[in-house]
Amino acid sequence: MKIATWNVNSLAVRLPQVLDWLQAQQPDVLALQETKLTDDKFPAEALQAAGYRCAFFGQRTYNGVALLSRHALDAVQCNIPGFDDEQARVIAATAGPLRVIGAYFPNGQAPGSDKFAYKMRWLDALQAWVSAQLQQSPRLVLLGDFNIAPEDRDVYDPVAWAGQIHCTPEERAHFQSLLGLGLADAFRAFEQPPKSWSWWDYRNLAFRKNQGLRIDHILVSAALRPALTACTIDKTPRKNERPSDHAPVIAELAL
Repeated sequence: MKIATWNVNSLAVRLPQVLDWLQAQQPDVLALQETKLTDDKFPAEALQAAGYRCAFFGQRTYNGVALLSRHALDAVQCNIPGFDDEQARVIAATAGPLRVIGAYFPNGQAPGSDKFAYKMRWLDALQAWVSAQLQQSPRLVLLGDFNIAPEDRDVYDPVAWAGQIHCTPEERAHFQSLLGLGLADAFRAFEQPPKSWSWWDYRNLAFRKNQGLRIDHILVSAALRPALTACTIDKTPRKNERPSDHAPVIAELAL
């Protein structure tokens, strides 16, 4: 199976790019973030015509997540159970042999802010829920835009970013706590080129200068780790006209 994540930063704007990418890459499952669409505006028919079943959870202007799958999507769950949240950030479903959780982690704005405190609460709730999900579904994948660069090697300028949002010790500790549940960072399971990023700011020619962060991740459970055969970042869509500022991340599993 090929499973992927992509923050498309507006599906209304990027739908033709998503359709082209689906045709080129043929993933079995694609998790989308920042669809920025209410559910009545979600382009389900166009995606179904491309061969994908859809589960989606959106809101106007901000956030919004979706799962696209060649398999039936069963036991769909929106957001974290028991965590009161007005923002559409999480969608989970069973797709074939996998339990898939697609998530758009809060940005957090800045350490010490109310939005950072929300991010910490959200991460606590996510960890508790994922732990329970692993007990029920050992073949689990957690993927999406984590808004966390786990290590200095995931940041183009670690000195400048030290202590900044995405790179704070608190955020990185939460990432490690997810790994502590038995999840593995699929990208780091393989030798990778240095300076591998999944996000580049639109400003200051960041993509051209390759000044980015690796904040989009695919974590696989211990039961899936032996089946993991590859994980890559596809920078090609970032070269499109009017691209998302994120690139897709793809993991392959021999199932």
